[in-house]
Amino acid sequence: MTQLSLLDRLASLDTNTVSDALDFLGLSGATYGLRPLWDCPKVVGRTSTIQLGPKANSKPTVHLISPVIDAVTTDDRVLVIAGGVDGISCWGDILANAARVKQVRGSVIDGLSRDIEGSEAIGYPVYGRGVTMISARNRVIQIDSGKPVQMAGVTVHEDDYVIADRCGTVFVPASRIEEVLDLSERIARRQDGMVAAVCAGRSVAEVMHDKEFEAIRAQ
Repeated sequence: MTQLSLLDRLASLDTNTVSDALDFLGLSGATYGLRPLWDCPKVVGRTSTIQLGPKANSKPTVHLISPVIDAVTTDDRVLVIAGGVDGISCWGDILANAARVKQVRGSVIDGLSRDIEGSEAIGYPVYGRGVTMISARNRVIQIDSGKPVQMAGVTVHEDDYVIADRCGTVFVPASRIEEVLDLSERIARRQDGMVAAVCAGRSVAEVMHDKEFEAIRAQ
């Protein structure tokens, strides 16, 4: 199965359904607190991981994240940025414009963004913990990229899959993506049937009984 079809299948789902599939499979991936920082669209793609940390000296350095953006060569990337510092921005409108030029699909930050109106003005999706006006310059640096990072307690590897929408952000290990998609699609069909049953007058207590959810395993 091609990568494009996998991304299309993931894009047809939502974070709630993918989170439920991960639960059934005993996998971590659903996060808490990484939400849209403007009324941005759903983001689905492959992860480009970036690790940030506090700057220890005043020596000039390349601006964080910019080398990763420069290196993007495909249109399936989502920047996954870990190590944000409380109160300090690690994203802004110049980076957003550069990312859009390189066809990056969006950014997910375990931290804060500034210039959020600038990202919104160009339609660039940004998910994270919140916003601030305080610059990262001389406060935060890029430590590494392309390596495993911790995002809200979830370990994310380069080239994993990510889906983010109004309910939050979920990461899926690349090695398990087809299994997760298969189960997510079964869950979505089951939930659609449950909604239809309730609307048709069936008891919601019956429809939402645990045994109805457990039946998904047997499909």
